[in-house]
Order: sequence, then structure tokens, then C-alpha cells
Amino acid sequence: MRIHREGTRTLLWAAAGLAVLNGIAAVAAPMLVFFSLAISLILFYLLLNFFRNPKRSVQALPEHVLAPCDGKVVQIVRTQEPEFFGDQRLLISIFMSPFDVHVNRSPVAGRVVYLRYHPGRYLVAWHPKSSLLNERTTIVIESAGGSVLVRQIAGTVARRVVCYLHEGQHVSAGQEMGFIKFGSRLDVFLPLHALVRVAVGQRVRGGETLLAQLTPPNT
Repeated sequence: MRIHREGTRTLLWAAAGLAVLNGIAAVAAPMLVFFSLAISLILFYLLLNFFRNPKRSVQALPEHVLAPCDGKVVQIVRTQEPEFFGDQRLLISIFMSPFDVHVNRSPVAGRVVYLRYHPGRYLVAWHPKSSLLNERTTIVIESAGGSVLVRQIAGTVARRVVCYLHEGQHVSAGQEMGFIKFGSRLDVFLPLHALVRVAVGQRVRGGETLLAQLTPPNT
């Protein structure tokens, strides 16, 4: 299992803390050591699972918009995007549970033309206003088929949004662009003419699932 670099420090601190707790349990309550070790192993495995970073086979055409993360599509709606576009866009929201891979990937190939980090609140990720009120990072990528806005949104459990990109950078579709710790949501804003290829309730895989096409097929 490959572990993401964002998990290194957390896993080291968790291992040290669990070792200390088990040491105390061995002295104070020897009869409970087996139970304490079992619980510790389960907790540590859950952390390892959260920070896993599986390899993905990325295959995308210039007009393809890939899922930026693993998770469940919870919303597909036409809505106003006030921060960058200032007009109506097609919004696809993906919710990541604590059991999903939390690596965030670029949905398209292109150039980063806008990137802003916004400190904020920690409403539940599915709250209608979490996209505007929660801690978040907004990234706009200019691709061959048009501009795509991706918003990383922290939730109640997620307390850290990480983005590795910078303005002016060229990215490829499926390229790692960030990480959100402990369950959250990603919003993808597309032009209204985009052809959606997923449905609400569908599970998607970052860098592999086709979310939409920015230009209609020739057929």
C-alpha cells in the first residue's frame, strides 16, 4: 500500500501515541493489554487506509473532464458561480467519506489561471452554503475545451485543505493537485454546454471516471 506524503507525520504521531497508551495499559491493567493492542491496530489501520495513494491509469481526451477525487456524486445542478465566472455554470459535487481515497487530481489538462485559498468555517460538507462559507481553495484551469473551476471544500471533520498548484502552472489530466484531510467535498463548475456523463448517487474514481465532455462528440 502506497502512503501519501500528507500522512507521514500523522502516522508517526499516531504510532507514538498508541505505543505510549499501550505501555501505560501494560503497567496499569495487564489483563487489558490484548484488548488495547487490538483497538490500536484497528485505529492505525484505518489511518493507513485513509492516507493510501493508489496508482491510477489516466486516459483522457482533450475534451474530457475526469473526476477530481474518489467519492459519490451528490449534486448535479445549474447554479451561479460568483467568485470567478460571475455567471451560470453546471455544478457537479462529489462527497468524499473518510473511507475514500483523499488525493485530489486535476480534472482536465491545461493552465492554472486562478488560485485562491479562503479560510472559513467547518459546516458539514453537504451543507448548501459550505461551498461559500467553509475553508476552501478555488482553482480555475483553462483547458482546450474551456475553463473548469474546481473547489476543494473542508467539512466538519476535514480541517486542512492542501493544494500543490500555483497560478501559471500547466497541468495534465489526472495529475495530483492536492489533498483534503478526513472527509470533505469537491465542486466542479463546467460550461453550460458540457455533456454530463455521471448521475447523482454514482461512485467515481479520481483520475479515471469521466464526469463530462466539454465539447459535443462529432457523431
